Amino acid sequence: MLTGSSASTSLKDVDWMWKSNQNPWSESEPEKWSHYSDVENLIINEAFSNKQPHAMLDDCYIDFEHSLQILNTDHSQKRPIKQVVRNREDKHLREERFVDLPVDSARPFGGQYGWVSPFIIEIRRALGLSENQLPSNNPELIPMLVEKAAQGIIAEGKSMGKEQEANKIAKILTAQKNSKVEDVWKCCVYLYTLESFLYKILNKTMRLIGSKEDEQNWQSKIHTLGPFGLLLWDDPINERVVRNETLYRGVKLEPEQIVTYQNMAAEKKIWIVSSVFIV
Repeated sequence: MLTGSSASTSLKDVDWMWKSNQNPWSESEPEKWSHYSDVENLIINEAFSNKQPHAMLDDCYIDFEHSLQILNTDHSQKRPIKQVVRNREDKHLREERFVDLPVDSARPFGGQYGWVSPFIIEIRRALGLSENQLPSNNPELIPMLVEKAAQGIIAEGKSMGKEQEANKIAKILTAQKNSKVEDVWKCCVYLYTLESFLYKILNKTMRLIGSKEDEQNWQSKIHTLGPFGLLLWDDPINERVVRNETLYRGVKLEPEQIVTYQNMAAEKKIWIVSSVFIV
């Protein structure tokens, strides 16, 4: 049975892990433990702190009394779980986050459409907003945008089998509905940087922009991901353009793509090289 963390250890400092070797009950196999995602940890910690018997995840549920992870579709499939005080490097998570999605050789940079992505333009159009109607300029838009963002996240989560994660993310976001725009933006940044389905589908969608073949695909996400994307894009804090700074990006490139970037660097021209959000 799991017990509460020590008084000196906040649940914010606690991670949950599940035994992930092939046979979790084997005494001869080397033990292997894997982390739950950031949002799954939030779900588990909330249930644990509220003294609930179970925490419901998308593929399984957590039985606190018996320290088990149990598969939702087959209750005979059980694995041990444990609490650990957070003291880890996110190397595996960060690598997956930044180099998992391939770079299209035909579209290695976003300079074709300038500083404002067509995704943002289409979001404003779908919401009936003018160019200057942004949450940073019109705080009265925030409750509506937050509600639509939460609904869109839930819809995307359901379509991906991540309903529990989506509900948790939406709950955190809607709690900021009546907050200042700066607090709403910080919340969106926090949610985007969590390990979850949200950043994956948003990044994947943004990388499709500029491709004629994928135009219908990214446009289909305007109503679901659009409101959150607009809240995240409209930074009310860092209003000044930062110049002469170096931004490093980790990505796997083919030799011909490296040559393309070398040729770009040789030209005296400003290139917009990222089609995803940078926070």
